[in-house]
Amino acid sequence: TAQEIAAAARELPDALKQSITTAAENIRKFHAAQKRENFRIETMPGVICWRKAVPISRVGIYIPGGSAPLFSTVLMLGIPATLAGCSEIVLCTPPDRNGRINPAILFAAHLVGITKIFRVGGAQAIGALAYGTRTIPNVFKIFGPGNQYVTRAKQMVTEEGVAIHMPAGPSEV
Repeated sequence: TAQEIAAAARELPDALKQSITTAAENIRKFHAAQKRENFRIETMPGVICWRKAVPISRVGIYIPGGSAPLFSTVLMLGIPATLAGCSEIVLCTPPDRNGRINPAILFAAHLVGITKIFRVGGAQAIGALAYGTRTIPNVFKIFGPGNQYVTRAKQMVTEEGVAIHMPAGPSEV
């Protein structure tokens, strides 16, 4: 809720909020420079070719939140999606033992402009993003890392026609 997001922002140290904001500005600047304009060219009389970028209307991002809450991944996935023109970004992340989402994840999501945030993790989050539930809308492409179960779930939903960016494992290190 908006109240939970505001409380998360109050809870974080100012130095961390400033670091997240600086990182967001740098990521935004980098990805904005990659944006290509549409163009048309007549390759021969009467033959017109063009390139046109069309954003995916609804994407899902999975953000691990357990032992290593990856708030940086919110920035690295959410900012390019926003710049690309995705009209809806759905974020799923597991809550802690008290049912709370990590405050840095909430702060980063708010900074990026993500408004659909759900407390759900693991393979069930991938299933919810792929097929939808009463409360979680289905998406057309799923982004984000996760553990072996999240990775396997992403591989399985691709067999059903849902796109994923890659079957990222528990660590890229």
